[in-house]
Amino acid sequence: MALADYKKDMEGCSRCSSCKWVPFNQIKSWRFAKNCPSITRHNLHAYSGSGKMIIGLSMLEERSQLNETISDIIYRCQLCGACDVACKVYRDDIDLTDVLLELRAHCVEQGELIADHMLMIDALKKEDNVFGEPKSERGAWAEGLGLKDINKEPAEVLFHAGCRYCYDRELWGTVRAGVKLLKKAGLDIGTAAAEESCCGGRAYELGYRGEAENFADAMLSRVKASGASVLVTPCSDGYAAFRYYYPRLGKELPVKVMHITEMLQQLLAEGKLRLNRPLPLLVTYHDPCHLGRKSEPYTGEWEGSKLDRPMHLKRAGKKGIYDPPRNILRSIPGLELTEMERIRSYAWCCGAGGGVLEAYPEFASWTAAERIEEALSTGAEGLVTACPWCVRAFRDAVEEMRAPIQIYDLTELVARSAGIEEEV
Repeated sequence: MALADYKKDMEGCSRCSSCKWVPFNQIKSWRFAKNCPSITRHNLHAYSGSGKMIIGLSMLEERSQLNETISDIIYRCQLCGACDVACKVYRDDIDLTDVLLELRAHCVEQGELIADHMLMIDALKKEDNVFGEPKSERGAWAEGLGLKDINKEPAEVLFHAGCRYCYDRELWGTVRAGVKLLKKAGLDIGTAAAEESCCGGRAYELGYRGEAENFADAMLSRVKASGASVLVTPCSDGYAAFRYYYPRLGKELPVKVMHITEMLQQLLAEGKLRLNRPLPLLVTYHDPCHLGRKSEPYTGEWEGSKLDRPMHLKRAGKKGIYDPPRNILRSIPGLELTEMERIRSYAWCCGAGGGVLEAYPEFASWTAAERIEEALSTGAEGLVTACPWCVRAFRDAVEEMRAPIQIYDLTELVARSAGIEEEV
């Protein structure tokens, strides 16, 4: 696909500005009524989903040209997908998120690049991770866990940790505890150890399609060689890449792909894990964009008018992973869940996605702080999520704000209640 393939989507935008707000029948207060960090922060229509549609159509019709200012507007967006969800309440023949993705690919094709993103792509090429850390140290987090190395022997379940968990040492306790939970339930777990690489999802979102396809090819080969029938990942970014970006590239993985929250819910339902230790906490849950809105499976490209497209082929953010994390939280004795105003497909972003954290850190920090304020408004003692990028963004924001709330990874709480002895 290319930007020109979405001309009708851009022409169809009625400039209603619904993309800037939580759908009106879901708004609970003026304070938390907005859904798009980009337009909320910069307060100029060009930064909204609709504004970017106008930009794309104008360039396509050669009424304007791509330049540094325009590319800056295009990339000051977390690609969280909230605008697409709100748009589809009224116009389900428009795929707004796909237009935003094609705008970025257009920037790369035209050589209008963001310097910080180029550094990230260079790091991916050199060390197979977004941080540029040594590839040889990628499997260090799993030392002593006795996991199978799929490069040497097959395993029934392939565990893909993801870049953040592999290199953010403060999160090692969480990912190690997650693996211990799976092993306690009797699963045959293997990893690619130092040979694991980035899923390539971040490269795809930045518009570097060739690089993303290379990582997808490598992952496809790794999965086939592993002998696994199931791939489990605790990384929501990787989960969304495997479920949507890979099939869109024609690289669908020949295994059942599960986020760790789905697997934990299944194991609890089957009685293979038990949560016995009470955790007397009042918590609220943050829906990660990549685990919720953006994890809907790829449904193919529709030929002809999208007005005729059946509902089951329309990605509107409703089919993501929303219930498993909440079901797990409600299974933990002593723990009470209270919800924020913007939840599920209407959730506000943590700020870390779409290359914003790397290129516009102040914007990313502001976005995370807005979500912390919403969490505080519930009276919760803790904010729980199921994404390492969200955990890192929120912990940094809480430290900067000195906010009186703890940030938890869901796996961390499950491990504690299950009696897993791991420092998390």
